[in-house]
Amino acid sequence: MNVATSRSSDLTRQIAVLAATGFMLVAAMVGTGLFGGTAVQDLQDGALDADASYLAPARQAFSIWSAVYLGLIAYAIWQALPGQRSSERQRRLGWLIAATEVLNGLWLVSAQFTTLPLTVLVIVLLLAALAITWRRAIMQPREGAVSAVLIDGVTGLHLGWVTLATVANTAAWLTRILPAGAEEAADVWGILVLVVVAAIGCGIAWFGRVAPSLALCWGLSWLAVGRLTDQPHSAAIGTAAVCAATVIALVTAVRVAQRLRRR
Repeated sequence: MNVATSRSSDLTRQIAVLAATGFMLVAAMVGTGLFGGTAVQDLQDGALDADASYLAPARQAFSIWSAVYLGLIAYAIWQALPGQRSSERQRRLGWLIAATEVLNGLWLVSAQFTTLPLTVLVIVLLLAALAITWRRAIMQPREGAVSAVLIDGVTGLHLGWVTLATVANTAAWLTRILPAGAEEAADVWGILVLVVVAAIGCGIAWFGRVAPSLALCWGLSWLAVGRLTDQPHSAAIGTAAVCAATVIALVTAVRVAQRLRRR
């Protein structure tokens, strides 16, 4: 690839990231009802609300999106600077981050205009894209503190939250299609799912990065609040969520301490 082609490709990537960010923000405004649409909690006949399933976190948990969106906006602006145009890290990660933003926006559009099963498909694709992006990011040399925060940190925060959001979205769908009698086993299945979430969270924490664990623990804590103080009530699931958050936090603390000692 000659220099002119490389520069053109880099500029295209920068523009694509800005466009993906813009699409995500417009989709967020549509999805939250700012343009006259239905608010997220009322979409799909309320299936995505905090009291719609046993694995839905309380509404306060969703304020984490503000941090994720602000981080992605900051990243989009920073990566568009001339100094980032030929960055090898941007070349390897820029398109992937743009893909996660597009999928993020598509989830909101699908929730607003399509069906619940399709929202599950989109959020699973988003989770996979975030996992690939974050894994690639942490395996590459960082290019300073800004790169660490706006790429590793923001992607990690996004990944941690979407991990739990995928569980909640899937639970919302299953709640709608399973027979009413399945609720009798809700505690058992809820605990089993949270054990899996804790295992995944510990696997992510093993890399010694704080952001994904913070998002997961945040979501699990609010899931516990929802089950202990709101409907549908489940002390067993609420307690399991607290335990899962505690285990993930402890593993993260140990791994971060180990990383610091190696320096």
